[in-house]
Amino acid sequence: MSSNSIADVKVSAGSVRHGVVPAAGRGTRFLPATKAVPKEMLPIVDRPAIEVVVEEATRAGLDDLLFITAANKQAIEDHFDAAPDLELALRNGNKTKLLESIERYKQYTRIHSIRQGHPQGLGHAVFQAYHHVGDNPFAVLLPDDLMHAEDPVLQKMIAVREQIGGSVVALLEVTPQQATAYGSAAVTNIPLETNGLGDVEGLQEGDVFRLDKIVEKPPVDEVLSEYASVGRFVLDPKVFKILETLPPGRSGEIQLTDSFQRLIELPADQGGGVTGVVIRGRRFDTGDKLGYLQALVEMGLEHDELGADFRKFLQGLDL
Repeated sequence: MSSNSIADVKVSAGSVRHGVVPAAGRGTRFLPATKAVPKEMLPIVDRPAIEVVVEEATRAGLDDLLFITAANKQAIEDHFDAAPDLELALRNGNKTKLLESIERYKQYTRIHSIRQGHPQGLGHAVFQAYHHVGDNPFAVLLPDDLMHAEDPVLQKMIAVREQIGGSVVALLEVTPQQATAYGSAAVTNIPLETNGLGDVEGLQEGDVFRLDKIVEKPPVDEVLSEYASVGRFVLDPKVFKILETLPPGRSGEIQLTDSFQRLIELPADQGGGVTGVVIRGRRFDTGDKLGYLQALVEMGLEHDELGADFRKFLQGLDL
């Protein structure tokens, strides 16, 4: 995957502080809207979807976030940067709320950006972060997956990683038909009290599983269970060594899911082992048109200024 060895990258390991957001996709399912606008910048009511993800990362305690982008994605970086002329105009016009809305970037975690170059799959995109992340555990947040704040799943995943080590993935309960679009996982329940997880806030029995096997987008007759890995991952840095030599998998791309299977097979003292935490709140697949519409409606109904009027409008529709 790269002519550079990762052996020279030496950064002190510690708690999970780094996050990686792969955002190099072309967004072809949303054409023509994404012909000139990055898919990640499509609005969820009045702010781009990727800002919702950055806000989640900030709440989870990540203090360093790396975007993996591509050509024509400059708008993502611009959104999280200063806009002096606009800020001055809003300040002079006493438009305080609007000014606050575009200065929220100051409250978020530090953001950096690199380009993927030639896209070769999600595993390839994540591998681009190794010089930045180094020998540290890190979170991966897929911007097509919006997690409602009612379930702080990323915080729980980080707490699980810090308690038992290894890597942690978010698990979604799915039908066999839905599982064909994700990484289908064979799992074994992990009792909370016997594994030191009883004090992790928000976790309940039946929320945590050991992954025994995982397969990327299997045919329906090969689905492993009702659980699939989606959208949020907390990874041991050992994954970089795996991704460096991982051959292309399904669709001829370097699949991140295939690296999870390698981690499952590694001993714990070598960074191996994968745990799953079940998502208990709302999750929106905004890479899908229907999922995007669902996110718009539900978050629109919860909007501080527009929610009440929007609800009245929907109630008045002759459906």
